[in-house]
Amino acid sequence: MSSPRILVYLLRRDLRFADNPILNDISKSFQQSHHPYTHLLPLYIFPAQQLEVSGFLNSELDRSPFPEARSNVAGFWRCGPHRAKFLAESVWDLKTSLEGIGSGLEIRVGMIGQVVKEMLDAFRQNEESGEVVAVWMTSEEGVEEQREEQEVKKAVDAKKREFRLWTDEKYYIDDRDIPFGSPQELPDVFTSFRKQVEPLREAPRGTVPAPRKLPPLPPTIPIQPTPFTIPTTLNDTIVCLTKPLKPSLGLSDPPRWPANAKSAHPFQGGESNGHNRLEHLVTTGSMTTYKDSRNGMIGLDFSTKLSAWLALGCITARQTHEYLLNFEDGKTDLGKGTHGYGKGENKGTAAVRFELLWRDYMRLCTRKFGPRLFRVEGFRNDASYPWKSPRKDQEVQQKVTRFLEGTTGTGLIDASMRELFLTGYTSNRARQNVASFLAKHLGIDWRVGAEWYESLLTDYDLSSNWGNWQYTAGVGNDPRGEARVFNPVKQAYDYDPQGLYVKNWVEELRSLDDQQTIFQAWKLSEEKRKELGLEGKEWVEQPLKRIEFHVGRNGGRGGRGGGKGGRGGGSRGGGGGGYHGKSRGDREKGQVRMGKMDRAHTSGASGEF
Repeated sequence: MSSPRILVYLLRRDLRFADNPILNDISKSFQQSHHPYTHLLPLYIFPAQQLEVSGFLNSELDRSPFPEARSNVAGFWRCGPHRAKFLAESVWDLKTSLEGIGSGLEIRVGMIGQVVKEMLDAFRQNEESGEVVAVWMTSEEGVEEQREEQEVKKAVDAKKREFRLWTDEKYYIDDRDIPFGSPQELPDVFTSFRKQVEPLREAPRGTVPAPRKLPPLPPTIPIQPTPFTIPTTLNDTIVCLTKPLKPSLGLSDPPRWPANAKSAHPFQGGESNGHNRLEHLVTTGSMTTYKDSRNGMIGLDFSTKLSAWLALGCITARQTHEYLLNFEDGKTDLGKGTHGYGKGENKGTAAVRFELLWRDYMRLCTRKFGPRLFRVEGFRNDASYPWKSPRKDQEVQQKVTRFLEGTTGTGLIDASMRELFLTGYTSNRARQNVASFLAKHLGIDWRVGAEWYESLLTDYDLSSNWGNWQYTAGVGNDPRGEARVFNPVKQAYDYDPQGLYVKNWVEELRSLDDQQTIFQAWKLSEEKRKELGLEGKEWVEQPLKRIEFHVGRNGGRGGRGGGKGGRGGGSRGGGGGGYHGKSRGDREKGQVRMGKMDRAHTSGASGEF
């Protein structure tokens, strides 16, 4: 009997069974009479530089050989509990799908290049286990991710085996259809890019089917090297990923769950749950109403909430497009009887496609600008503004702590930051205001906010998060740049007119009916502060920023202060520390007028849609 010939498929953010080009290719070739491999080893590695892996240690006496997985500027955990749980669920869902057709998924922890090298060495030392003939993986855009690819290639090349880097196909516009060759040709303004790829309804390629048959796992698989142990259940995996993360995440006074508050993102990770969500959005009409509802803040269906599954590749943008096409053309019964079924593209489905294209654009910006994604000067390479740093100034650190804890004294900001900490989610509209508040009202290094979002957002996506924080901070791809300033008080009047969202998460204000005091608690009278037990509360009496806004005759949409302002200012903050920071390593050629759709859908500090 011949020795097993093994193909290793290394997964990262392509955690899906269907519309997976690699699995599709393996399945088709394995069903032919001659194929170059007899066994398939799907492999997922929890990367030690991006997730804290000390929870996988064999015992409390062991020490991790890797540094703590903390961010560079402010020292936050790079992956907090919400995304860690969603990621584990996604990995386990794919494992279950692969096992369903006689394959499986091996899980490891460590540095990806090192783990692959150790696995190749282990197979070589035990020839009866088989011979690894090739290692395949999907490409990513990030600097770290490309470094992983280089390290894997180096390890495979050293063994004189095949290394193949596949183009990622989870995006809306296929790389083969992008209308330029070099990344440097990408327009610096989104509108110009959009016009190059329209009409959007005709842009994506078709999906590929789920594999019907795959090669079996190798008869013998090397174990995880010490000092780590791989759990055998999903729950134990979640425990290992979250155990090192203290519940407070380093905050001295972290937000507490308000009575009766409900998460707007109670979803579980994994491909099957992603498709359940897509089906729900179609059958409830939420795709049709999306454009009108997307600026909501409370509830499950005001936005699609697809971002978390898209970020991990549990579902693809072209699968989402296919659901829309089938609904619009009445090709399947899904959504039959729902408003818009069989009537072609409507403003809601068009808006969903628009947001999918925003995600594409941001990842292409990452390809174009590389490490500048993480630099304070941004894509524009603008070093003109003296950003305030919490690592250099104790007062700034105190302000940042209050910002993170949701005690700035500005209702919309505090509600969003508390919701984010407790649930791993906050809305698109809230994200834009939060980013503008930190960067332009407080003048604080925008990367602090980007790192906090990286840690806490369940739907964190490298390009969308960092690119959109740059956009809102005025150093990215916004044609208006520094001139775009959100007034969070006016925005609260516009998008939370009854104050329901703010009161949902800032429980101390629930008895109030006056929007002025809900959105700016510092306007409470001394008598009312005593009545509510808020006397002496710093966030009430000393807000980080007193933002001028006066209600006009037409209610919340009138008055002054709707967009003008500048960076910096604010009264002195207070609070604890929690910093463990260490030191990650062009201007547009002309401004293009934005269309109505572009103005309506500027993603701000988002990536959520």
